[in-house]
Amino acid sequence: MPFGEYPYTIDDKGRVVMPPAFRDFVEDGMILTRGMEGCLYVFPLSSWKRVEEQLEGLPLTDAESRAFVRFFYSGANKARLDNQSRVSVPQTLRAFAGLDSEVIVAGAPGRLELWNPARWEAAITAVQDNPPKPDLLTNFVA
Repeated sequence: MPFGEYPYTIDDKGRVVMPPAFRDFVEDGMILTRGMEGCLYVFPLSSWKRVEEQLEGLPLTDAESRAFVRFFYSGANKARLDNQSRVSVPQTLRAFAGLDSEVIVAGAPGRLELWNPARWEAAITAVQDNPPKPDLLTNFVA
């Protein structure tokens, strides 16, 4: 499971160096797509099939489900690390996430997230200022 957060830069061609701690996680390829709170999600190809199955399982007759699938799936792009361990982030996804010259590459269960540093700081501060309700954390710490 990938964990940790790493500040990196984006070069003028939209490429981000993948932190060494995450390279094995995406070495066989990855899918980049729009994520929640204005970040990008990066799924290894090995787990993308499960994501697709969940999206396909949403009811086609439900407008909210269709909207979410449209948002999530239409932004998806297949990528691989290049010889210098960089991933190319398409311009449309960079614009969505507000990624210009700096990026936070963060681990999460089953995925990575790419964040604009200001958005990342706001997201972390929001959790500190308004922590999850106690019942959500009941079994979190043994």
